[in-house]
Amino acid sequence: MHKYMRAIGFSGLTDRREQQKLITDIILNASHRSYTSNGDETIFAQFCEDFAQDLGIAVCGEFDEADRFTYDYFYPYLRGTGISSCEDVSVERHADKESYAGVCDDIKVGVSLIFYLQNIIPYVQAQYENRLPIRGTTLTLSGLSLSGRILLPISKNEKQRQKVQKASINRNHLIDAARRGDEDAIESLTLEDMDTYTSISKKILTEDVFSLVDTYFMPYGVECDHYSVMGEILDIAERVNRLTNEEMYIMRLSCNDLQFDICINKMDLYGEPQIGRRFKGTIWMQGYINYPTV
Repeated sequence: MHKYMRAIGFSGLTDRREQQKLITDIILNASHRSYTSNGDETIFAQFCEDFAQDLGIAVCGEFDEADRFTYDYFYPYLRGTGISSCEDVSVERHADKESYAGVCDDIKVGVSLIFYLQNIIPYVQAQYENRLPIRGTTLTLSGLSLSGRILLPISKNEKQRQKVQKASINRNHLIDAARRGDEDAIESLTLEDMDTYTSISKKILTEDVFSLVDTYFMPYGVECDHYSVMGEILDIAERVNRLTNEEMYIMRLSCNDLQFDICINKMDLYGEPQIGRRFKGTIWMQGYINYPTV
């Protein structure tokens, strides 16, 4: 049973027979179907069914020579909005099944961003036709969460906001230069990190850590596409699962200057979300690669 089914409103789905019945229904009545040859005399297929706007389940498997479909795996998804990154993305296949992980080195995050690839059919097709790598792609990120809480924002006036934004732009330029081997940029970043560490070490004795740290984005646990995040809420929408009537929040977050959507079951969120407040929680990161139109 996929544990993130709860995030899209299937918290009560615990019986294997009910799960198999749901998967069969998705295969027969999917709202979106996509197919491609994977070069093994079989057809790889993905069936997607939305149970609320932009929320649903994808079922993946193969058709053999006799046109019989063999179910392989399924996963819940949130279809994100907007563009999260314009950096190039590399993709690697998971070892145990025909699913893929994407890697994006966006300087805004500070770490290699690894996500679960949603639209695998275009990638598999491009791989089979030897059209990789494809340049000029963009990335739309989204995440599913099983637990989170709402924090109040850090009070900042317009002058302070502009100062933070300018410092972030300067740091991104330094990181970009350091990646290209600029020793002066590396030294500047090292000194800046030492100053930050010294400043926080003094303030943490008398102040709460969440009044010092505005946002963060860091790997969580042993799975590479899971992250612990805290970000400012830019937009909020409510969704209802048409099958279970469970309610979810979809929030657009700004986290380390990276913007993406997350979905969480209302039962798993502590606090009342509002635009300007902060969300803190753990997420399973997914991504949709937007390929350039020919």
